Amino acid sequence: MWKYTLRRVLATVPALLAVITICYLMLHATPGGPFDTERKVSAAVLANLQAKYHLELPLWQQYLYYLNSLLHGDLGASFRYADWSVNDLVAKALPVSLTIGGLSMLIAVALGVSLGIWAALRQNSAADYLLMLLGSVGTAVPSFVLGPVLVMVFAIWLPWLPSGGWSDHELRFWVLPIALLTLINLSTVGRVMRGSLIEVMSSNFIRTARAKGLPMRIVVLRHAIRPALLPVVSVLGPLAISSMTAAVVTETLFSIPGLGKLIVNGASNRDYTLVLGLVILVTVVAVLLNLLVDLAYAYLDPKIRY
Repeated sequence: MWKYTLRRVLATVPALLAVITICYLMLHATPGGPFDTERKVSAAVLANLQAKYHLELPLWQQYLYYLNSLLHGDLGASFRYADWSVNDLVAKALPVSLTIGGLSMLIAVALGVSLGIWAALRQNSAADYLLMLLGSVGTAVPSFVLGPVLVMVFAIWLPWLPSGGWSDHELRFWVLPIALLTLINLSTVGRVMRGSLIEVMSSNFIRTARAKGLPMRIVVLRHAIRPALLPVVSVLGPLAISSMTAAVVTETLFSIPGLGKLIVNGASNRDYTLVLGLVILVTVVAVLLNLLVDLAYAYLDPKIRY
C-alpha cells in the first residue's frame, strides 16, 4: 500500500507543473494587462509598477521567478487589491468555500448512500421512483437555474432564509448555498449507489449468503455494502471537482466571499497572480482529492494495488 501511495504522489508532480505552465502562458497571451484601465497613468508610474511586479522581464524569466516564489509558498502580490497578497486573500476566502463545499459533500454522500440503499432494496417502489426523479432533476437542471428557484421559494415566497450574504456565526446564511450544492451531488451519489447495489445483490456470493439463512440486514451490511461502494468512491473525485466549479456560480449568486467569487473578480480585473494562485490552489485540491479517492478505492479493492 505504501509503494502504491508513493507512486500516486509522484505522479501528481508533472500534472501540477503542466497546469501551472499552461495557465501561466494562457494568462499572458490574452490581450491587455492588469494596468490597462480607463484611467491612464504616466509612463514613469507604469514603469515603476511593471518593475515592482517583474513585468519588465522576459516571459521565461517571469515564469522562473514565479516558480521560485511558489517553491517558497508565496503566491505573489495581487495586482488589483492594494496591500494584499494572494496568500492573504486565499486565507480569507478559503474557509468560506471549505465550509460550504465540505458540508455539502458530507451531506450529499451520507444522504445519497442511504437513499441509494433504500431505493435498491425497494426496487420499483415509490421510494425508488422518488430517488430517480430527484436524480433526474439534480442532473438535468443546472446550478444557475436551481439557485434562483431556491431563492424565489425560500427567500421571497416563504421569507424564511436570506437570499444572499454570509455570516460565520449565523446558520441561516449557510442553508441555501449548501442546499444547492447538496442537491447537485446527491442526485449523482444516490443513482450510482442504487445501481451498484442492485447489481451486487444479484451476485452469486449474495445468493449464497441468503441461501445460508442470513438476515437481509447482515447480508447487506456485511457482504454487499463494501463492493457496492466502489463505484460511489470512484465518482467522489469528479464530484468534488464539479463542486468547486459550481462554487463560482453559487458564491456569485448568493454573494458569498469565497474562492469562486474571488476567481470571477480576479479574471475580470486581469489580476494575473490572483487567478494563477487560485488555479494552482484548486488544482492542488483536485489532485489531492483524486489521490484520496484512489487510495480509498485501493483499500476497498486490494486488486487495484497490484
